[in-house]
Amino acid sequence: MSSGVVLSSIQSEHVLSSHCMSGNPVPPPDESILIYLSVSGSVMPMRVLKCDSIESVKLRIQSYKGFVVKNQKLVCGGRELARSNSLVRDYGVTDGNVLHLVLRLSDLQVIKVKTTSGKQLTFNVERGRDVGYVKQQIAKKEKEFDDLDEQEVVCEGEPLEDQRLIDDVCRYNNNNNDAAIHLLVRKSSKVRARPVEKNFELDIVVSRLNDRENVRRQYDTSEENGRRGYEVDRGIIPRKPPGRDFSLEPIIVNPKIEFPSAIWDMVNATIDGLDVGLDPIRSMEGTGGAYFMQDSYGERFVSVFKPIDEEPMAVNNPRGLPLSSDGEGLKKGTRVGEGAFREVAAYILDHPESGRRSLFGGSKGFAGVPPTLMIKCLHYGFNHPEGVTNKIGSLQMFMENNGSCEDMGPGSFPLKEVHKISVLDIRMANADRHAGNILLGKDQDGQTVLIPIDHGYCLPESFEDCTFEWLYWPQAHQPYDSKTIDYIKSLDAEEDIALLKFHGWDIPVESARTLRISTMLLKKGVERGLTPFSIGSIMCRETLKKESIIGEIVQEAQDSTLPVTSEALFLETVSHIMDRRLDEIAELNC
Repeated sequence: MSSGVVLSSIQSEHVLSSHCMSGNPVPPPDESILIYLSVSGSVMPMRVLKCDSIESVKLRIQSYKGFVVKNQKLVCGGRELARSNSLVRDYGVTDGNVLHLVLRLSDLQVIKVKTTSGKQLTFNVERGRDVGYVKQQIAKKEKEFDDLDEQEVVCEGEPLEDQRLIDDVCRYNNNNNDAAIHLLVRKSSKVRARPVEKNFELDIVVSRLNDRENVRRQYDTSEENGRRGYEVDRGIIPRKPPGRDFSLEPIIVNPKIEFPSAIWDMVNATIDGLDVGLDPIRSMEGTGGAYFMQDSYGERFVSVFKPIDEEPMAVNNPRGLPLSSDGEGLKKGTRVGEGAFREVAAYILDHPESGRRSLFGGSKGFAGVPPTLMIKCLHYGFNHPEGVTNKIGSLQMFMENNGSCEDMGPGSFPLKEVHKISVLDIRMANADRHAGNILLGKDQDGQTVLIPIDHGYCLPESFEDCTFEWLYWPQAHQPYDSKTIDYIKSLDAEEDIALLKFHGWDIPVESARTLRISTMLLKKGVERGLTPFSIGSIMCRETLKKESIIGEIVQEAQDSTLPVTSEALFLETVSHIMDRRLDEIAELNC
């Protein structure tokens, strides 16, 4: 990371600018602006053109700072600059603005361990894991080190505490020319004391670094006035972990709700992991706080917890994003602190293919949204700048996966899997569907399945920021099959709104309107034989300056009705206008 730059004394040679470096002529004064890039507490000036694309700005950051474009997220004025082909001026970025750079780090780090007997071991470890986890992996591979209390892990001559995060080790010890962290593991000295009449016999057992021969030394010490006549380095005495106070309980606002067994299994497994002292592991990805919760063996993740107070631009956001000035989230039409409710809503409204989700059913949804519920959790491992308190947020089942759709070309994705994601996103007016939040998994037959996650920006209050990555995949140009069409025809927005209310979320009026209109569009679109691409394109803007077709439809309906018009009459007006626009599109596609 770069060091901080004092803004009041900026020298021209410190300003990142590709125009001067490349020998290009100096741009007109009204085109060139000076912005400030904030990353991990450091600020540096950067000169850009208003006509620069967001992609070109990210490429320049990659060129000068080494941060790969796909790992960058830029935020300005509380809004993510998400559209790569949009211009700096399109987002209203002006001279003197601060752009916050949020980096998505790789969760895996190569760890190379050398034992005292000369063996070398290699592990791929999540950067959010701690040294204690690495010691567990060493014990599984090497019987010589199966006693965790005897292990001592050293990096660059420095003994590492069990609680030390791998990310911290990477940050302070990694050689820039080597992608791996090199550790040495050896047996530590063990102190054993036993009473012999009024004296104590103290044994110190030390493992040599060159062989496995133990050297035994015996000391005889006396006890005087209740004090021992020696001092022991307590760093080498195995200590019982301190007591860990935590609590976790589902939030049930309606006593009639009965969660399916899959949710209770997830909750109980999460509690078991916390109960044995396995701390939550914060994800290195995303713009908010997300924590992987472990099972009681520490061998796998069982759930992901997202506290509402750690959402992007929330009060305890761990990524350094500024507080929202008006309560709006990173995406237009979303509210800070409501992301967890939307995560749960996506699961509740993901009805099974066999029929609408019952109040108590646990069947897998059509799109495969992982089981999700609201919980209240107390643990010191979360982000608590001002003292440990209970946190409310969404708990979602962790899904085993082979990476995300970013890691593979879309041509290999099954047609039905892409279509099921498209149905969910159109219906929920998802404002944040990208390849990174669609996981790649396998079903029982070994076939590829796509798993949609991260739905904190669905059901927005407007259609301004709807974005669907799958629009650019070839499967989006293929028509829906008969089973998918039957599923779409079975959808009922009014029943969905009632179901959300039953589960405790009285959905905002604006979001309810979004759900009604998007469901209407999806059903009318398939009636006319439109493809996912055609329907999805109606919901997404081509550019920031050009309104989406669905936005134009809503605006025309608003212009055609009085402010006091009932919601039913307004939706009827939307329906008539939508029919006309869809007929025009269907005719063009013929």
